[in-house]
Amino acid sequence: MTKQLAFYFNASVCNGCKACAIACKSKNDLPVGINWRKIYEYGGGDWVPDPLDSSFLKPNIFAYAVSVACMHCQNPLCLNVCPAAAISKDENGIVTIDANLCIGCRYCQWACPYGAPQFNEDAGIMTKCNMCQDIVAQGEKPYCVQACVMRAMDFGELDELRQKYGNIDAVEPLPPSSITNPSVVITPHKDSQVSGQGKGRILEEV
Repeated sequence: MTKQLAFYFNASVCNGCKACAIACKSKNDLPVGINWRKIYEYGGGDWVPDPLDSSFLKPNIFAYAVSVACMHCQNPLCLNVCPAAAISKDENGIVTIDANLCIGCRYCQWACPYGAPQFNEDAGIMTKCNMCQDIVAQGEKPYCVQACVMRAMDFGELDELRQKYGNIDAVEPLPPSSITNPSVVITPHKDSQVSGQGKGRILEEV
């Protein structure tokens, strides 16, 4: 592998419209029940004393959206557990599944902390985001990135994205990045909570 392509996601401007997920589903002609990109709405809160009058309580609630697909991890657990050697990582760092080799055992689905690999019952094989490998090879950005109306997404080489946007690669409800070293950079929402230390819950998953 000579480089690592990656996604960037800005949670501070995402409005949860799901345009990225719809673009992905349309481009890849995915059947009902299979969504390679998902949107999680995460939120919570409690009651806190009013700073002007401590005898009163006021709500301290929060909510934000997180767009999630395959992270094309630098340590992909899906690849490590596949008994058919159907999963590989190419020279651009893109993790793909070879449909001709996949036996549909679902080991990759169980191993992935992001739930990226999904089983296509009609085809009997696992499927997942391939980072729009075909159009990326032509110099274009993945459909999900192009479709974002809020410009909350970007795409490029991981090192360049880190230089531009920072080094954060996990917020709630995502798992700690130490598990797989995901190829993603995130700008947190003002209410984003540290992965593994969140006090909220997933309110919606689409």
